Amino acid sequence: MKKFKFLIILLILILIVIAFKFSKLIGKSGLGKKIIEVTEVSHAKEIQEVLTQFDSLYNINIEQSGAIGGAVVITYKGQVAMIKCFGAKKAGENSLVDENTIFRLASVSKAVTGVLAGILANNKTINLDDKVVDYLPEFRLKFPENTNNITIRHLLSHTTGLVPHAFDMMVEDKVPLSKIMPRLNEVEIVTPPGLFYAYQNVMFSLFDPITAAKTKKSFQTILNEKIFEPYGMSNATSDFESFKNNENKAFPHIKTDKGFSTVPLNDRYYVTVPAAGINASITDMGQFLIAISGKDDELFSKEAREIVFAPQVESVLKRTYHKNWDKIDSKHYALGWRILQYKGKKIAQHSGYVQGYQAEIAICEEEEVGIVILSNSPNSYFSEGVPKFLNLFFEHKRKLEQEKITAAKTPDSKS
Repeated sequence: MKKFKFLIILLILILIVIAFKFSKLIGKSGLGKKIIEVTEVSHAKEIQEVLTQFDSLYNINIEQSGAIGGAVVITYKGQVAMIKCFGAKKAGENSLVDENTIFRLASVSKAVTGVLAGILANNKTINLDDKVVDYLPEFRLKFPENTNNITIRHLLSHTTGLVPHAFDMMVEDKVPLSKIMPRLNEVEIVTPPGLFYAYQNVMFSLFDPITAAKTKKSFQTILNEKIFEPYGMSNATSDFESFKNNENKAFPHIKTDKGFSTVPLNDRYYVTVPAAGINASITDMGQFLIAISGKDDELFSKEAREIVFAPQVESVLKRTYHKNWDKIDSKHYALGWRILQYKGKKIAQHSGYVQGYQAEIAICEEEEVGIVILSNSPNSYFSEGVPKFLNLFFEHKRKLEQEKITAAKTPDSKS
């Protein structure tokens, strides 16, 4: 028995020696080294000066405008650099706007639809140069030339040749798109398709029945599958019922002589979802900006980007439309986006307004930077937000570049 115990103890000692030797061998080879956790770089630090200055200006705008509530998000190099919410969802109540409060995007919906169109075109689900009548045989305009030659590209770039804002009053009256379509042959036509820019909501929204005809799915389903779900836009919806039933929603307000007053929720423009019917939170829009302004090809491929942001037509707009911007070298319209040449950079931008809500979006793909502003109390001050931010950002970049040039020209003091 004693001999047996002795053998057991001896065996344990041998195993301990072997384990000690083996651990030393692993240590020398590096196999046993502790894995160092990689800390993600915060790119916000690179533009902290810009963010601080913009935050100060944004606070001044909030105070001067008397706005009830809103939010802003800025993204940079694939990260959220700043997100800020302020005020109340409804005047006179203590329910505060937070990162998941939903707003109506109004015509910024067109920018989302443009991205969807680029994705569908890139994966060959649709061809932007297909004729509308091939998808919608009942489609008729006043002149056969326009009926037979208008393409999906013309719809999404506002180059259909129809007079601007055709049948918007019917949209205001909440007439369904299916009821408006049979009357399109009453609309005056100014030019053949593809020549001139004339802003539309009804014609733009024909992208809804076209995608449904092609995919056998509703436009809302396609939005969810291709944009909302893969981009992580968990609060985003595209119908009035979802907006109305969401407890965390911002209520609409309009300016009066006594300040902003709450107005009832309304379902105008939900009959034209691609043009103006999307709802989203500031968190959703941060995710959207990251997806489209970053370099993640899985979310938004280079080919799809080129499709979406390629200028299609020069957009002649009144100076007052961009009155808060410095000199703009050129203005075009792409697929759901305005394209501006501004301070030597290509800016993709859009604004949106529907009663009681305002939305602003802009990205500079080259700089991987984007901004979205949402509000439940529209006013001119928030229209200044995007150009003010871009001015600060580009000036910051210019200074950094100048510092590099100066440093390169300065002789090394140690030499």
